[in-house]
Amino acid sequence: MAESGAGGVGGRRPEPEFGDPAAARAAALNFDLKRVDRAFLANPYPTYRALREHDPVHRMPDGSYFLTRYEDCVAVYHDAAGWSSDKKLDFRPNFGDSLLFEHHTTSLVFNDAPYHTRVRKLLAPAFTPRALKALQPRIETLVDRLLDEAAGREPFDLIDDFAAAIPVRLIGDMLGIPEAERAPLRGWSLAILGALEPVLSPAQRERGVRAVADFKAYLADLVRRPPSRRHQGAGEILSILVEASAVTARERGGPGATSGIEHLSEAELLHNCIFLLNAGHETTTNLIGNGIDLLVRHPQAAQRLRAEPALIETAVEEFLRLESSNQLGNRRAARDIALAGVPMPAGTYVHLAIGAANRDPAQFPDPERLDIARSPNRHLAFATGIHACAGMSLARMEAQVAIGKLVARFRSIEPAGEPVRGGRIRFRGFLHYPLRLS
Repeated sequence: MAESGAGGVGGRRPEPEFGDPAAARAAALNFDLKRVDRAFLANPYPTYRALREHDPVHRMPDGSYFLTRYEDCVAVYHDAAGWSSDKKLDFRPNFGDSLLFEHHTTSLVFNDAPYHTRVRKLLAPAFTPRALKALQPRIETLVDRLLDEAAGREPFDLIDDFAAAIPVRLIGDMLGIPEAERAPLRGWSLAILGALEPVLSPAQRERGVRAVADFKAYLADLVRRPPSRRHQGAGEILSILVEASAVTARERGGPGATSGIEHLSEAELLHNCIFLLNAGHETTTNLIGNGIDLLVRHPQAAQRLRAEPALIETAVEEFLRLESSNQLGNRRAARDIALAGVPMPAGTYVHLAIGAANRDPAQFPDPERLDIARSPNRHLAFATGIHACAGMSLARMEAQVAIGKLVARFRSIEPAGEPVRGGRIRFRGFLHYPLRLS
């Protein structure tokens, strides 16, 4: 299996198709998430289709199940009592007692209630409609500035110069990180999230551990600075979490100083700040990159979007469905349970193939077709249920502004070289994507 980020995977490979039903069935029955090839990393969808059609609740050699139907994935997402998100047992083999284990098992997303509920409730004020409306002018100004810079640059890298720059700058603002200190953020994010791949090399593990250590040390220093030394006029999320942290409580003289608030420990504060940067960076970068790639490959859709800019909202939903930024979710059975008629004892691990579910013809008519006006479009790109992405409205807003403005400003958007995919199973996106804009 290709190592995440090591050279990447070309983005223009011909779509591999199985020659006949027998070949598709064999591919489905023999599928193993821990033994995929570069063709799968470039384009997993034919394999997902084979699994959906021939073995939708597929048992892999390690005893886990791989789910590819929409209804099965939704059933798991909506049963938080029956299917646990806690990953302490699952991450131990790869991470041991390392900082990667500490980080990923402290993050909001890999925990159940009551911890998940407590942290999510603390973050909610940063993502209310009112808060997001206040952020929109900041996003528009940032996108306009990046596009001004793009107009004079050839070639223009869609990822480095645009898709990654937007969420890093915005989440950097929300965490109060001074602009001059943001250079390491994307590298830290890629290293930490790359460690979530089904197969982890020693080099990936080492990079991830080092990234957590560096990021944690940086944030520990940041939260102890007076607000005047953080990014001016921002820091919304950091302020919320610091206010609810034990660090603040100690400074104020103990728990009684903030009566009624259930405090975050210092580790919980730091790791959830890391999680927010990573989650906000990865999903939005991939969403913008994948969306523009789809428009490059479907110029008629780009032309229609220019003619009907109000379609940007449904277009972004279709980009999320057809090329989901996050391709996999995971749960473990909290009790003996049955799924799609298959009995699964407590402890059974399942992989939710979001990328497959979002192309299930039982839910989406003509699912392989890009339809920027598709409605309804109940995709699972942000999951569903109590673990639906807390920042999904922010990601949507960033993508709508970024993609809408880029398409409106440049009448010609063409590849200026071979795009390079990230080479990862869980997160689907590009590392580099050179474009020529005019």
